[in-house]
Amino acid sequence: MRDLKTEPAWNVDDLGMPLPISQHACSVCLPTWDAVLGYEEGRDKVINRMRCGYPRFFVHPSVARLFAEAKDAVASPGSQVVVFPTRDAAQRAQRFVEKRTGAALRIVSYEGLQALIVPEDDYPVAMEYWRYTGEIISSRQAERVLQGKGGEPGFAVEALRKELAEFGDYAESDVFLYENGMSAIFAIFRAVTMMAPGKKTLQLEFPYVDALRVQNHFGSGVVFLNHAEGESFEEALRRIAKGEFAAVFCEAPSNPLLRTIDLPAVADACREGGVPLVVDDTTCSVANIQVDQYADIITTSLTKWVSGKGDVMAGQVTVCSSSPMYSDLLGFFDNDCPGRSRMFEGDARVLNENIANFAERMHASNENGEAVAEMLREHPAVEHLYYPKFTTPEMYERIKRPEGGYGGLLSFVLKNRKRSAKFFDSLQMSKGPSLGTDFSLACPFTLLAHYDELAWAEGCGLDRHLIRISVGMESTDALLDALGAALEHA
Repeated sequence: MRDLKTEPAWNVDDLGMPLPISQHACSVCLPTWDAVLGYEEGRDKVINRMRCGYPRFFVHPSVARLFAEAKDAVASPGSQVVVFPTRDAAQRAQRFVEKRTGAALRIVSYEGLQALIVPEDDYPVAMEYWRYTGEIISSRQAERVLQGKGGEPGFAVEALRKELAEFGDYAESDVFLYENGMSAIFAIFRAVTMMAPGKKTLQLEFPYVDALRVQNHFGSGVVFLNHAEGESFEEALRRIAKGEFAAVFCEAPSNPLLRTIDLPAVADACREGGVPLVVDDTTCSVANIQVDQYADIITTSLTKWVSGKGDVMAGQVTVCSSSPMYSDLLGFFDNDCPGRSRMFEGDARVLNENIANFAERMHASNENGEAVAEMLREHPAVEHLYYPKFTTPEMYERIKRPEGGYGGLLSFVLKNRKRSAKFFDSLQMSKGPSLGTDFSLACPFTLLAHYDELAWAEGCGLDRHLIRISVGMESTDALLDALGAALEHA
């Protein structure tokens, strides 16, 4: 295992901006509270020093160059170009932008990809589609095109799919690979809303921000139940059983509050109402939980724990064989995901290398996560701790694998909120917005994910000072020492 203090995962310059080990990294280092605020507020001192960022939010330099070369080749002055991996994705983006702006757009083939040409003023709207849906070009794919090499033949993605299927004891034919986790979620959303046009979806518990936005911006809207318990939950179950919704979406457990819903009760209501149940298992990973006995379809961000390196994007859709909707769902994904993979082969090759020791990595993160959670739970400076072992534990135990643990993700809030920045700044740990890497990552989650809607987020139970830690594979003593030292400032 790596020592926390002597082998940092990132080299950091004098402003804390990233000098990543991999040029295709999916994270960014924001090592101080003020740097996070500067990023959210768009301060030049921070933004101008960034070399990279989270791919759907920050256009990678190679992707930006691809956009620029495509613009020079196919667009006229006053226009911008957004390049998509497939014709279908570009057409969906075209409809999204045209509906929002009233503009008439066109799509042009470019180097085997699809270039959506948009007026300069409408470029931000096109990039909203890029962010929300995840139907994007990866940096590796962009570089191959820029080098004039196109695809990357010779990698058999079937072997990768087989190994990923084995992690969950799934049939290989039920597993589909997408560009990233959001692309997988968006594909599922399109599938279930096509099966029930005109109906809203239901989101149970607080989800990852863009999972909710997809449901809000596309289709017929979403009903959001922030806490799936009590009378409001019982009412939701009745409405599900009556078939009111196109689908029910949830994370098990949720991120960042690590709450697990009563999946058996929801599954029963969904079966009665003929409503698909969509479960995201990313937070604790398939190594720790098993949800296919309840879900109709499962979505996973392979970018996170399964990869573990933060250097590749990927998403997985698993159609559950026990679902009464199995045939209909399988038919959609057979068509939407030709060959059962939409990943660029270069990315699939890297993911295949990364997953070699997935089980061992998760075991280490489980042990470290539990040790850190126990420490924070007992520390006098901590007011609230969110971790599956202690947050709705009876619900989590229903989906926990016999050999599984509680994962490496946890969140907490200090009693003295005014000390949060001092704690965070002094914490000797990699800091950024992602999770699931072999190295630990800390971030003030609410500020990063909901800065423009803090009052709403707090109304949903997310304290604006909440700190989330994705616990990695460092030595347990090093992790506890680092947290203990930082908590002296709390």
